[in-house]
Amino acid sequence: MRIIADLHIHSQYSRSTSPEMNVDTLALWAKKKGINLIGTGDFTHPKYFAGLKDKLKPLGNGLFVLNSEATNPPLPPFAKGGQGGLVYFMLTAEVSNIYTQGGKTRKIHNLIFAPSFEAVEKINKKFGKRGNVASDGRPIFGFSAQELIKIVLDVSPDCMVIPAHAWTPWFSIFGSKSGFDSIEECFGEYAKHIHAIETGLSSDPEMNWRLSMLDNITLISNSDAHSPAKIGREANVLDCNMDYFEIMEIIKKKDKKRFLYTVEFFPEEGKYHYDGHRECKVLMSPAETKKEHGKCPVCGKGVTVGVMHRVDALADRPVGFAPKNFVPSKHLVPLEEIIAEAFDCGVNTAKVRKEYEKVINEADSEFAILLDLSDDEINKICTEPKVAEGIIRVRQGKLNITPGYDGEFGKINIFGEKEEIKPIGPRQIGLF
Repeated sequence: MRIIADLHIHSQYSRSTSPEMNVDTLALWAKKKGINLIGTGDFTHPKYFAGLKDKLKPLGNGLFVLNSEATNPPLPPFAKGGQGGLVYFMLTAEVSNIYTQGGKTRKIHNLIFAPSFEAVEKINKKFGKRGNVASDGRPIFGFSAQELIKIVLDVSPDCMVIPAHAWTPWFSIFGSKSGFDSIEECFGEYAKHIHAIETGLSSDPEMNWRLSMLDNITLISNSDAHSPAKIGREANVLDCNMDYFEIMEIIKKKDKKRFLYTVEFFPEEGKYHYDGHRECKVLMSPAETKKEHGKCPVCGKGVTVGVMHRVDALADRPVGFAPKNFVPSKHLVPLEEIIAEAFDCGVNTAKVRKEYEKVINEADSEFAILLDLSDDEINKICTEPKVAEGIIRVRQGKLNITPGYDGEFGKINIFGEKEEIKPIGPRQIGLF
């Protein structure tokens, strides 16, 4: 069966998140999106974890459902990812480790997956002795990433640690500001327990294929959503049973027979794709940054080196290289953004929301529209012709993107003059 999984989100207890980030609302939005497995996020936070134990029913296979939706035996997952089916949850969290290693301050974010409330309780107890877990849904610890793995795996070998948004400049394993040059440098003797990395919004699998050191590493993609409407903007598509242990096995083995593909942002849309200096509104390609010796040409301060530049620095392969065992990807633009482009208005406007709800009600879910339906079916469902045209253009890669930089998301342009729009992919927008 097909599983669409988004395993990195945050709760209302994380900074800068919507108060609607709770499991009830997440389940509703997962059905709208067509997601049938979602991470809980933030299980380290005492109040949120207490709510998880109250709201979720364990199924005995490492996954959970809402008590309000649970039956005995459990309801089957929806066949197409539609709004009538059951949403499953996996216990997940993200933590921040800030520490000194090799004479340099390191700031690393990691994801933790756990198969049971009991395992989480033990992890949280150990974390509670090392830092303030109640201060934020994504707690900050002063111990190293190596210590993190030891703590988690000592609780249960069925848990997993995965570096989050691996290329983000400020808080990631390979980040230009505080990261490392390899998994081994970061995790030392525990590197053998790192089976995957999360590519993040500003990079995609194709960029990561340029590094031979990642050939045996599974590349996962998740939304890192801070509001319900953002879930599923990146996701993982699997063909397996709805079972925590089977999913962890797929990730560990990089099983491309069961890991079908990832759903990706166009990485240029990510807010750290290019180099630049937001205060001066300066956007720079890696070549321009090198020419300016890493300085902003307006104020002379150092620019934030983005993901594209950092990948290029560590890569040992040319652009376009594909390893033999790669898991493919599909690049999409969220449906609300397409509708907003079609109507030439803001994403959060009532007009966009009304059209979004109308279209997904007709189609069953957002992913049904973006992934499954034929062009003819889309034209029938979308009564606004420009919305249908936008969806089809994105599928064909007919869009222009101004890359994101230094915390600013990139800007999508789907509807330019027709004669100026040519099919392009993320590898064709001046990369490297």
